[in-house]
Amino acid sequence: MSSYSVRPALARDAKAIAEIHVATWQAAYKDLMPAEYLDSMTVEKRQAYWREAIEYSEPQLLVAAKGDQLVGFVGFDRSRDPKTRSTVGEIWALYVAPHHWRQGVGLALWDGARDGLKDEGCTQVTLWVLLRNERALEFFEHGAGFKREMPSLKTVDFGSVKLEELRLKRALD
Repeated sequence: MSSYSVRPALARDAKAIAEIHVATWQAAYKDLMPAEYLDSMTVEKRQAYWREAIEYSEPQLLVAAKGDQLVGFVGFDRSRDPKTRSTVGEIWALYVAPHHWRQGVGLALWDGARDGLKDEGCTQVTLWVLLRNERALEFFEHGAGFKREMPSLKTVDFGSVKLEELRLKRALD
């Protein structure tokens, strides 16, 4: 049993979600992306994005809390990849506050997203992860049962750096 509760995000959660998003990017990607790119991520910009996502449910958002404190979130919906069947869902984002890494928050969020995707009629789920993000790859492959989908590499610009992302996939059973 997880010590974290998972629930749908509310409008009042947008700032905490943005704070988790920025802090997690700055901690997880500090050795992968230029500092100026990470420093340009602001809570204000992210808060506006997540407020709109919550309002329009695109993506659907769940938050994880320990007591009254939000410690992570997951965004999920239908796959955004072109030519994907309507039964394929996608994890758009899954972030956990750095001081809660490896404590079960990610799995609690994954369980909630999996249930939400199944409720939407999805039978498979994909996600994109930076190829050099070893922590995320370990979590999704070993903790959540995703497999690398070959060949699926794509190159994404992050300021002055181009990084490769890899698509992972699994059945929703």
